[in-house]
Amino acid sequence: MIPSELAERISRDLARLADALERLAPPRPAPPDLNARDCLVGDGQALTPAPATRVNRIELDLIRGIDRVRDILLENTRRFAASLPANNALLWGARGMGKSSLVKAAHAQVASEEAGRGLKLVEIHREDIATLPALMALMRGSACRFILFCDDLSFDHDDASYKSLKAALEGGVEGRPGNIVFYATSNRRHLLPRDMIENERSTAINPSEAVEEKVSLSDRFGLWLGFHKCSQEEYLEMVDSYAEHYGLALARDVLHAQALEWATTRGARSGRVAFQFIQDVAGREGRKLAG
Repeated sequence: MIPSELAERISRDLARLADALERLAPPRPAPPDLNARDCLVGDGQALTPAPATRVNRIELDLIRGIDRVRDILLENTRRFAASLPANNALLWGARGMGKSSLVKAAHAQVASEEAGRGLKLVEIHREDIATLPALMALMRGSACRFILFCDDLSFDHDDASYKSLKAALEGGVEGRPGNIVFYATSNRRHLLPRDMIENERSTAINPSEAVEEKVSLSDRFGLWLGFHKCSQEEYLEMVDSYAEHYGLALARDVLHAQALEWATTRGARSGRVAFQFIQDVAGREGRKLAG
């Protein structure tokens, strides 16, 4: 049995040690204010989303050539905002056709409507996928509704973090919280390189099971929205839409001729190329593009 004097001394020493450790420890961060902004940016290190002071997005009406997928994503977002069943969405396909622009514009449109109040867009980076469970736990008890958005999501060889995303989307005992939906954009339909899938098919003991393991991630997305290269007519429609919106004075036939030449030098026609051309025209005219 420890003598009482020794026990008291040990107790005092432990108390002093605990106080010293408390002073050395960094202060606990204040819980994030999820109502601070409509758009937030996830921080994988701090595990708390930070308010976005400026959101780089364009108006929904300016996004042309993808009317069908626009309407589908908008309707899914409205259902989610109204606490109705909604799907995770994977926007995949041709680069520069407005995948990420559509996500941000759809959120802005729905958030501006009466039923969309409290709808938040939270951008996370692919490198922070492993922190998704902690982030979702933080949001689970909130009265807000969150669109978790990952732009240009894909996985390379020997990258096993896609398994963490699978579990976060639909796996686990608790599953995905009802106030969270996941939107992602990618150039790949199955988010993984084709040769990675083919390699699994050729080297695995059971090829079909190996391939199923790789492509089952995309199955977690109830909506697959495909974006394809636009025609010349659609490209010029995008150019006209931007030119009218920003009040550019260039004659239509001259605008089209220059736009086609611009696309030829870029080797592609897309919404991104159209907007880059409009930026060039505005710069030559000494105009600033608002927004």
